[in-house]
Amino acid sequence: MTAILPGTAPASAPARHAPVSRRKRWRYLPQYLAIAPFFLLFAVFGLYPVLYSLYLALQRWDGVGPMKFIGLENFRFLLSDATFWESIGNTLVIWVMSTVPMTVLALLIALGLNSSVRFKGVLRVAYFLPNVTSIVAMSLVFGSIFSNDFGILNWVLGLVGIDHVQWLNDPWAIRSAISIMIIWRWTGYNAIIFLAGLQALPSDVFEAARIDGAGPAQTFFRITLPLLRPVLLFSVVMSAISGMQIFTESQVLLGNRGGPDGAGLTMVLYFYNTAFADNDFGYGAAIAWGIFVVVVLFSILNWRLVQRPARGSVKEAVR
Repeated sequence: MTAILPGTAPASAPARHAPVSRRKRWRYLPQYLAIAPFFLLFAVFGLYPVLYSLYLALQRWDGVGPMKFIGLENFRFLLSDATFWESIGNTLVIWVMSTVPMTVLALLIALGLNSSVRFKGVLRVAYFLPNVTSIVAMSLVFGSIFSNDFGILNWVLGLVGIDHVQWLNDPWAIRSAISIMIIWRWTGYNAIIFLAGLQALPSDVFEAARIDGAGPAQTFFRITLPLLRPVLLFSVVMSAISGMQIFTESQVLLGNRGGPDGAGLTMVLYFYNTAFADNDFGYGAAIAWGIFVVVVLFSILNWRLVQRPARGSVKEAVR
Protein backbone atom coordinates (compact mmCIF):
# COMPACT_ATOMS: atom_id res chain seq x y z
CA MET A 1 0.00 0.00 0.00
CA THR A 2 1.35 3.42 -0.96
CA ALA A 3 1.37 5.95 1.82
CA ILE A 4 -0.15 9.37 1.16
CA LEU A 5 1.43 12.27 2.93
CA PRO A 6 -0.85 14.62 4.85
CA GLY A 7 -2.02 17.62 2.77
CA THR A 8 -1.38 15.92 -0.56
CA ALA A 9 -4.08 14.82 -3.05
CA PRO A 10 -4.14 11.47 -4.75
CA ALA A 11 -2.61 11.30 -8.23
CA SER A 12 -5.98 10.47 -9.75
CA ALA A 13 -7.63 13.68 -8.45
CA PRO A 14 -7.13 15.76 -11.66
CA ALA A 15 -8.64 13.01 -13.74
CA ARG A 16 -11.60 12.90 -11.41
CA HIS A 17 -12.16 16.71 -11.66
CA ALA A 18 -11.84 16.88 -15.47
CA PRO A 19 -15.32 15.44 -16.23
CA VAL A 20 -16.85 17.90 -13.75
CA SER A 21 -15.32 20.93 -15.54
CA ARG A 22 -16.48 19.55 -18.89
CA ARG A 23 -19.99 19.16 -17.53
CA LYS A 24 -19.93 22.80 -16.39
CA ARG A 25 -18.96 23.95 -19.86
CA TRP A 26 -21.62 21.86 -21.56
CA ARG A 27 -24.22 23.11 -19.09
CA TYR A 28 -24.34 26.50 -20.89
CA LEU A 29 -24.60 24.97 -24.35
CA PRO A 30 -28.39 25.66 -24.71
CA GLN A 31 -27.82 29.36 -23.96
CA TYR A 32 -25.02 29.58 -26.53
CA LEU A 33 -27.17 27.81 -29.11
CA ALA A 34 -30.04 30.21 -28.39
CA ILE A 35 -27.96 33.31 -29.21
CA ALA A 36 -25.93 31.70 -32.00
CA PRO A 37 -28.38 32.59 -34.85
CA PHE A 38 -27.94 36.31 -34.19
CA PHE A 39 -24.15 36.12 -34.35
CA LEU A 40 -24.25 33.91 -37.43
CA LEU A 41 -26.58 36.31 -39.25
CA PHE A 42 -24.52 39.29 -38.11
CA ALA A 43 -21.32 37.65 -39.35
CA VAL A 44 -22.84 36.89 -42.77
CA PHE A 45 -24.91 40.03 -43.38
CA GLY A 46 -23.08 42.56 -41.18
CA LEU A 47 -19.44 41.83 -40.49
CA TYR A 48 -18.56 40.22 -43.83
CA PRO A 49 -19.94 43.10 -46.00
CA VAL A 50 -18.06 45.63 -43.87
CA LEU A 51 -14.76 43.81 -44.19
CA TYR A 52 -15.35 43.12 -47.89
CA SER A 53 -16.08 46.81 -48.52
CA LEU A 54 -12.70 47.66 -47.01
CA TYR A 55 -11.06 45.13 -49.32
CA LEU A 56 -13.06 46.52 -52.24
CA ALA A 57 -11.91 50.05 -51.45
CA LEU A 58 -8.36 48.94 -52.29
CA GLN A 59 -9.41 47.77 -55.76
CA ARG A 60 -10.55 49.25 -59.06
CA TRP A 61 -13.61 47.27 -60.18
CA ASP A 62 -16.58 47.95 -62.43
CA GLY A 63 -18.64 45.06 -61.04
CA VAL A 64 -18.11 42.80 -64.06
CA GLY A 65 -14.46 42.41 -64.99
CA PRO A 66 -11.51 41.36 -62.85
CA MET A 67 -10.44 43.49 -59.90
CA LYS A 68 -7.22 45.48 -60.01
CA PHE A 69 -5.40 46.20 -56.77
CA ILE A 70 -4.49 49.89 -56.47
CA GLY A 71 -3.79 50.19 -52.74
CA LEU A 72 -4.79 53.48 -51.12
CA GLU A 73 -5.28 55.31 -54.43
CA ASN A 74 -9.07 55.56 -53.94
CA PHE A 75 -8.63 57.16 -50.53
CA ARG A 76 -6.02 59.61 -51.86
CA PHE A 77 -8.39 60.69 -54.60
CA LEU A 78 -11.24 60.93 -52.06
CA LEU A 79 -9.36 63.55 -50.03
CA SER A 80 -9.02 65.78 -53.12
CA ASP A 81 -12.47 65.06 -54.57
CA ALA A 82 -14.31 68.40 -54.71
CA THR A 83 -17.67 66.72 -55.28
CA PHE A 84 -17.29 64.64 -52.12
CA TRP A 85 -16.51 67.73 -50.04
CA GLU A 86 -19.45 69.51 -51.65
CA SER A 87 -21.72 66.62 -50.67
CA ILE A 88 -20.45 66.90 -47.09
CA GLY A 89 -21.27 70.63 -47.09
CA ASN A 90 -24.77 70.01 -48.48
CA THR A 91 -25.41 67.32 -45.88
CA LEU A 92 -24.27 69.53 -43.01
CA VAL A 93 -26.39 72.47 -44.18
CA ILE A 94 -29.48 70.30 -44.54
CA TRP A 95 -28.81 68.76 -41.12
CA VAL A 96 -28.66 72.18 -39.45
CA MET A 97 -31.73 73.47 -41.29
CA SER A 98 -33.74 70.42 -40.24
CA THR A 99 -32.43 69.43 -36.80
CA VAL A 100 -32.66 72.80 -35.03
CA PRO A 101 -36.34 73.54 -35.81
CA MET A 102 -37.21 69.84 -35.48
CA THR A 103 -35.77 69.68 -31.95
CA VAL A 104 -37.58 72.86 -30.88
CA LEU A 105 -40.91 71.69 -32.34
CA ALA A 106 -40.54 68.23 -30.82
CA LEU A 107 -39.83 69.71 -27.39
CA LEU A 108 -42.85 72.02 -27.61
CA ILE A 109 -45.09 69.14 -28.67
CA ALA A 110 -43.76 66.99 -25.82
CA LEU A 111 -44.45 69.77 -23.31
CA GLY A 112 -47.98 70.08 -24.66
CA LEU A 113 -48.60 66.34 -24.49
CA ASN A 114 -47.19 66.26 -20.96
CA SER A 115 -49.75 68.80 -19.79
CA SER A 116 -53.43 68.20 -19.13
CA VAL A 117 -54.43 68.03 -22.79
CA ARG A 118 -57.24 65.76 -23.95
CA PHE A 119 -56.92 62.84 -26.38
CA LYS A 120 -53.24 62.29 -25.59
CA GLY A 121 -53.24 58.78 -27.04
CA VAL A 122 -54.70 59.89 -30.36
CA LEU A 123 -52.27 62.80 -30.59
CA ARG A 124 -49.28 60.54 -29.88
CA VAL A 125 -50.29 58.20 -32.70
CA ALA A 126 -50.91 61.13 -35.05
CA TYR A 127 -47.51 62.69 -34.35
CA PHE A 128 -45.67 59.36 -34.65
CA LEU A 129 -47.45 58.29 -37.86
CA PRO A 130 -45.11 60.17 -40.29
CA ASN A 131 -42.15 58.19 -38.94
CA VAL A 132 -43.65 54.85 -40.02
CA THR A 133 -44.83 56.14 -43.40
CA SER A 134 -42.93 54.97 -46.48
CA ILE A 135 -40.15 57.43 -47.29
CA VAL A 136 -40.63 56.93 -51.03
CA ALA A 137 -44.37 57.62 -50.79
CA MET A 138 -43.67 60.66 -48.62
CA SER A 139 -41.11 61.96 -51.13
CA LEU A 140 -43.57 61.57 -54.01
CA VAL A 141 -46.21 63.52 -52.10
CA PHE A 142 -43.77 66.29 -51.25
CA GLY A 143 -42.68 66.31 -54.89
CA SER A 144 -46.20 67.33 -55.86
CA ILE A 145 -46.21 69.94 -53.12
CA PHE A 146 -42.89 71.54 -54.15
CA SER A 147 -43.33 71.26 -57.91
CA ASN A 148 -42.07 74.38 -59.68
CA ASP A 149 -45.07 74.98 -61.94
CA PHE A 150 -48.01 72.98 -60.59
CA GLY A 151 -47.07 72.50 -56.94
CA ILE A 152 -49.62 72.93 -54.19
CA LEU A 153 -47.33 75.24 -52.24
CA ASN A 154 -46.85 77.62 -55.19
CA TRP A 155 -50.61 77.59 -55.74
CA VAL A 156 -51.14 78.68 -52.12
CA LEU A 157 -48.47 81.38 -52.49
CA GLY A 158 -50.25 82.61 -55.63
CA LEU A 159 -53.50 83.02 -53.69
CA VAL A 160 -51.84 85.54 -51.38
CA GLY A 161 -50.06 87.37 -54.22
CA ILE A 162 -46.57 85.89 -53.80
CA ASP A 163 -44.62 84.90 -56.91
CA HIS A 164 -43.89 81.23 -57.53
CA VAL A 165 -40.74 79.85 -55.91
CA GLN A 166 -38.53 77.54 -57.95
CA TRP A 167 -38.33 74.98 -55.17
CA LEU A 168 -36.52 72.37 -57.26
CA ASN A 169 -34.18 74.74 -59.11
CA ASP A 170 -32.85 77.20 -56.54
CA PRO A 171 -30.09 75.73 -54.31
CA TRP A 172 -31.42 77.09 -51.01
CA ALA A 173 -35.00 76.27 -51.94
CA ILE A 174 -33.91 72.68 -52.65
CA ARG A 175 -32.23 72.41 -49.25
CA SER A 176 -35.27 73.95 -47.59
CA ALA A 177 -37.60 71.45 -49.26
CA ILE A 178 -35.48 68.50 -48.13
CA SER A 179 -35.27 69.95 -44.62
CA ILE A 180 -39.04 70.33 -44.42
CA MET A 181 -39.45 66.69 -45.41
CA ILE A 182 -37.05 65.61 -42.67
CA ILE A 183 -38.80 67.82 -40.10
CA TRP A 184 -42.19 66.37 -41.05
CA ARG A 185 -40.92 62.83 -40.66
CA TRP A 186 -38.86 63.01 -37.45
CA THR A 187 -40.58 65.65 -35.29
CA GLY A 188 -43.17 63.23 -33.92
CA TYR A 189 -40.57 60.56 -33.20
CA ASN A 190 -38.43 62.96 -31.16
CA ALA A 191 -41.53 64.36 -29.45
CA ILE A 192 -42.37 60.89 -28.14
CA ILE A 193 -38.78 60.48 -26.92
CA PHE A 194 -38.92 63.85 -25.14
CA LEU A 195 -42.31 63.01 -23.67
CA ALA A 196 -40.93 59.82 -22.16
CA GLY A 197 -38.08 61.84 -20.66
CA LEU A 198 -40.43 64.46 -19.24
CA GLN A 199 -42.62 61.85 -17.61
CA ALA A 200 -39.55 60.31 -15.92
CA LEU A 201 -38.48 63.57 -14.25
CA PRO A 202 -38.95 63.74 -10.45
CA SER A 203 -42.03 65.77 -9.52
CA ASP A 204 -40.71 66.85 -6.12
CA VAL A 205 -38.14 69.15 -7.76
CA PHE A 206 -40.88 71.00 -9.65
CA GLU A 207 -43.00 71.22 -6.52
CA ALA A 208 -40.08 72.77 -4.64
CA ALA A 209 -39.48 75.26 -7.46
CA ARG A 210 -43.17 76.18 -7.52
CA ILE A 211 -43.19 76.74 -3.76
CA ASP A 212 -40.10 78.95 -3.99
CA GLY A 213 -41.85 81.11 -6.57
CA ALA A 214 -40.13 79.99 -9.79
CA GLY A 215 -42.06 80.95 -12.89
CA PRO A 216 -42.73 78.72 -15.93
CA ALA A 217 -39.77 80.13 -17.88
CA GLN A 218 -37.37 79.71 -14.95
CA THR A 219 -38.64 76.19 -14.31
CA PHE A 220 -38.18 75.23 -17.94
CA PHE A 221 -34.69 76.67 -18.51
CA ARG A 222 -33.23 76.03 -15.05
CA ILE A 223 -34.79 72.67 -14.16
CA THR A 224 -36.51 70.92 -17.07
CA LEU A 225 -33.74 71.36 -19.65
CA PRO A 226 -30.85 70.36 -17.32
CA LEU A 227 -32.72 67.28 -16.15
CA LEU A 228 -33.65 66.46 -19.74
CA ARG A 229 -30.04 66.69 -20.93
CA PRO A 230 -29.51 62.89 -21.36
CA VAL A 231 -32.60 62.66 -23.55
CA LEU A 232 -31.49 65.69 -25.57
CA LEU A 233 -28.07 64.10 -25.96
CA PHE A 234 -29.63 60.91 -27.31
CA SER A 235 -31.87 62.85 -29.70
CA VAL A 236 -29.08 65.06 -31.06
CA VAL A 237 -26.64 62.17 -31.54
CA MET A 238 -29.26 60.02 -33.28
CA SER A 239 -30.26 63.01 -35.43
CA ALA A 240 -26.61 63.49 -36.37
CA ILE A 241 -26.24 59.83 -37.36
CA SER A 242 -29.45 59.77 -39.41
CA GLY A 243 -28.92 63.28 -40.80
CA MET A 244 -25.53 62.34 -42.23
CA GLN A 245 -27.21 59.48 -44.13
CA ILE A 246 -29.91 61.43 -46.00
CA PHE A 247 -30.62 59.66 -49.27
CA THR A 248 -34.20 58.84 -50.21
CA GLU A 249 -35.54 62.38 -49.87
CA SER A 250 -32.94 63.77 -52.28
CA GLN A 251 -32.98 60.83 -54.67
CA VAL A 252 -36.76 60.68 -55.16
CA LEU A 253 -37.31 64.44 -55.14
CA LEU A 254 -34.34 65.52 -57.28
CA GLY A 255 -32.93 62.44 -59.03
CA ASN A 256 -29.52 60.80 -58.78
CA ARG A 257 -27.52 64.00 -59.34
CA GLY A 258 -29.15 66.00 -56.56
CA GLY A 259 -30.85 68.62 -58.70
CA PRO A 260 -29.34 71.66 -60.45
CA ASP A 261 -25.72 72.35 -59.47
CA GLY A 262 -25.88 69.38 -57.11
CA ALA A 263 -27.52 71.48 -54.39
CA GLY A 264 -29.27 68.40 -52.98
CA LEU A 265 -26.37 65.99 -53.47
CA THR A 266 -25.77 64.35 -50.10
CA MET A 267 -22.93 62.03 -49.14
CA VAL A 268 -24.97 58.84 -49.43
CA LEU A 269 -26.49 59.96 -52.74
CA TYR A 270 -22.98 60.60 -54.07
CA PHE A 271 -21.94 57.14 -52.94
CA TYR A 272 -24.98 55.64 -54.68
CA ASN A 273 -24.21 57.47 -57.94
CA THR A 274 -20.58 56.40 -57.92
CA ALA A 275 -21.16 52.74 -57.11
CA PHE A 276 -24.45 51.90 -58.82
CA ALA A 277 -24.84 54.54 -61.53
CA ASP A 278 -21.19 54.94 -62.63
CA ASN A 279 -20.28 51.30 -61.78
CA ASP A 280 -17.15 52.34 -59.88
CA PHE A 281 -17.49 49.98 -56.94
CA GLY A 282 -13.94 50.42 -55.66
CA TYR A 283 -14.21 54.19 -55.31
CA GLY A 284 -17.78 53.81 -54.06
CA ALA A 285 -16.50 51.64 -51.20
CA ALA A 286 -13.91 54.31 -50.39
CA ILE A 287 -16.70 56.92 -50.27
CA ALA A 288 -18.66 54.66 -47.92
CA TRP A 289 -15.71 54.52 -45.53
CA GLY A 290 -15.33 58.28 -45.81
CA ILE A 291 -18.99 58.66 -44.83
CA PHE A 292 -18.38 56.36 -41.87
CA VAL A 293 -15.51 58.53 -40.62
CA VAL A 294 -17.55 61.73 -41.06
CA VAL A 295 -20.54 60.27 -39.18
CA VAL A 296 -18.35 59.09 -36.29
CA LEU A 297 -16.53 62.42 -35.97
CA PHE A 298 -19.72 64.45 -36.25
CA SER A 299 -21.51 62.26 -33.69
CA ILE A 300 -18.61 62.63 -31.23
CA LEU A 301 -18.62 66.41 -31.76
CA ASN A 302 -22.36 66.64 -31.07
CA TRP A 303 -22.02 64.37 -28.06
CA ARG A 304 -19.25 66.54 -26.60
CA LEU A 305 -21.16 69.78 -27.21
CA VAL A 306 -24.45 68.59 -25.74
CA GLN A 307 -22.76 66.87 -22.79
CA ARG A 308 -21.02 70.05 -21.63
CA PRO A 309 -22.09 70.85 -18.06
CA ALA A 310 -24.83 73.41 -17.83
CA ARG A 311 -24.27 76.66 -15.97
CA GLY A 312 -25.60 76.40 -12.50
CA SER A 313 -27.32 73.38 -11.03
CA VAL A 314 -30.80 72.25 -10.25
CA LYS A 315 -30.29 73.05 -6.55
CA GLU A 316 -29.23 76.60 -7.37
CA ALA A 317 -32.25 77.00 -9.66
CA VAL A 318 -34.59 75.85 -6.90
CA ARG A 319 -33.00 78.30 -4.47
